[in-house]
Amino acid sequence: MAGRSELDEPTGTAPFAGFEWMIAWRYLRSRRREAFISVIAAFSFLGIMLGVATLITVMAVMNGFRTELVGKFLGLNGHMLVQATASQFTDYEDVTKRIQAVKGVKIAFPFIEGQALGSGPAGAVGTLVRGVARADLDKMKLVSENIKLGSLDDYEAGKGVAIGTRLAQNLGLGLGDPITIVTPRGNVTPMGVTPRVKAFPVVAIFSVGQSEFDASFVFMPFSEAQGYFNLDGRASAVEIYVDDPDTVGEMRRPIEEAAQRSVYVTDWRHRNVTFFASLEMERNVMFIILTLIVLVAALNIVSGMTMLVKDKARDVAILRTMGATRGSILRVFFITGATIGTVGTLGGLALGLFLCAHIEEVREGLSWILGTQLYPPDVYFLSKMKADIRVGETVTVVVMALGLSLLATIFPARKAAKLDPVEALRYE
Repeated sequence: MAGRSELDEPTGTAPFAGFEWMIAWRYLRSRRREAFISVIAAFSFLGIMLGVATLITVMAVMNGFRTELVGKFLGLNGHMLVQATASQFTDYEDVTKRIQAVKGVKIAFPFIEGQALGSGPAGAVGTLVRGVARADLDKMKLVSENIKLGSLDDYEAGKGVAIGTRLAQNLGLGLGDPITIVTPRGNVTPMGVTPRVKAFPVVAIFSVGQSEFDASFVFMPFSEAQGYFNLDGRASAVEIYVDDPDTVGEMRRPIEEAAQRSVYVTDWRHRNVTFFASLEMERNVMFIILTLIVLVAALNIVSGMTMLVKDKARDVAILRTMGATRGSILRVFFITGATIGTVGTLGGLALGLFLCAHIEEVREGLSWILGTQLYPPDVYFLSKMKADIRVGETVTVVVMALGLSLLATIFPARKAAKLDPVEALRYE
């Protein structure tokens, strides 16, 4: 009939009939004469499986890295920071009470912050000293719930300090040992400002799981920090934790109005914009690069199926003379290639989920085999590797791999359907 496609020839069987699946399955099975084609099919399957597994695992690890890092940053640095401008921050108590009453604010407290040199028996390192009241430090769950040695019972009364585990190791300090803190903001004398040197007993050692924080933070009682940094009656800023960190942009205006004075408000996104932007860019680049692995594996399906079509030209001719339509031949080879892609994708999904569930054990095993430390905490800031599997992202990877695999089978399948039985059997 005029205008009818050659692939729409009449057929006595429905599309994807049983005999089409049977023939496709026979072509998938390895035979001695077709060993080379089977090897190509096996490599195509492994390529797609490993590509999908790698893509799922790497993206989950990067998600976990970002989630953990954001959690650690926000656990110690807060979601928003209010600093006084135009005058000294002497009314910090009233400002804190008004901000605490703003809807959506979970915690608000004043603090003192200053850089200093911490020293102990093993050496001296730069530290970040934060003056926080005991009641407010208890609200910082990342610290108060991760005390490894000692307790905060003597924090306020004994005028002691809490330090991180890595800082304690670097300075050779233990529980009860004095840490000497040196700050250039000392006493004013006729000869100028002299550094202030004072020793504080270590009453608690914490581990938040972020190596940079564990190696630099020193928490000091608020009143003690005021005197030590010459800030009597003042605070450095007010730190704010909100119910939803992603709504800090909407919270800025109400907090500025609640302060009832000239203040400068910053949030966690602005303070770490470069760092988190670079993480997002790296994540996107990794997704593109790893997608190319799946694409190369899909192209292997094209080469393997093309060779299979060439090898099965005689079989195709015989099937055509027996009444098989071009559509049936197309579907036979489509099923063959699609099976490789589908099984490889599902195998990659299973392998990727398994690796994500045991990512820390995998890291430790590879470190032991290679004799080196993978994911060093002093470089990646976190002490453990974690994977955060996101359903939408995983579905996207699976759909993309299936789509590439199915597209890769169309060209060789159409080529098989267009074979001329006369030409194929001419020299048989």
